[in-house]
Amino acid sequence: MQKAAIILAGGEGRRAGGDVPKQFKMLCGHPVVWWSMKAFHTEDPETDIILVLHPGFFDDWDIMVDEMSESDRIPCRICCGGKDRIHSVSNGLTALIEIMEEKGLTPCDVLVAVHDGARPLVSPEMIRRAWEATTEGVCGVPAIAPVNSLRRLLESGRPLSETESVSVSRSDYVEVQTPQTFVAVDAIRCYRHRNPEGVYTDDASLAEDDGMSVVLYRGEEHNIKITNPLDHEIAGTILENKVDETGR
Repeated sequence: MQKAAIILAGGEGRRAGGDVPKQFKMLCGHPVVWWSMKAFHTEDPETDIILVLHPGFFDDWDIMVDEMSESDRIPCRICCGGKDRIHSVSNGLTALIEIMEEKGLTPCDVLVAVHDGARPLVSPEMIRRAWEATTEGVCGVPAIAPVNSLRRLLESGRPLSETESVSVSRSDYVEVQTPQTFVAVDAIRCYRHRNPEGVYTDDASLAEDDGMSVVLYRGEEHNIKITNPLDHEIAGTILENKVDETGR
């Protein structure tokens, strides 16, 4: 089957003072989001990559690509991000439909992964497991076991110091990552028919609401999501060590 990856990098950032969105910050010589694109391209160079960007940063991305060497430029289709994650994925799926029409493919012919552009350390091996976990009617979701003790809040939306909690067994829980994968026909249906009042924290929650099976596959502890400066430093250290080991 043909493969496609929707990589979400649609967050806004402040240009004043030199600030840039986390997905565009340089990490070992390349923008954060580039590393996710590279992982999918390395796993299979024929994968169609759809990069979802905030429209205010289209020009910035073009400049970054122009500054790359020819060998580092990864082919991709650019589309606009939406007002939130769900709308950004929907826009990415619209771009995928256009690609399928151009190639004469049907939604049953394509596997699609949705990945956070702020997870630059995903490996080609993990992406391969994602494809293997995915069949029609199934959403593949990477997961790892939590390492910290967990407590359940008895009331949500209040300061932690004012909220009672109870201990829970961490063996009953997993931490979920991306990429989350579908056969395209399922992804398109889920997003078109989603409940406008629904609360969806990721693609799997939407798939579950649609009645699909959610199948877990093995994630990776180093597949962290960059959300603050410390995460960026940690990702840089991990990536430098990987580059030293592989020479790439």
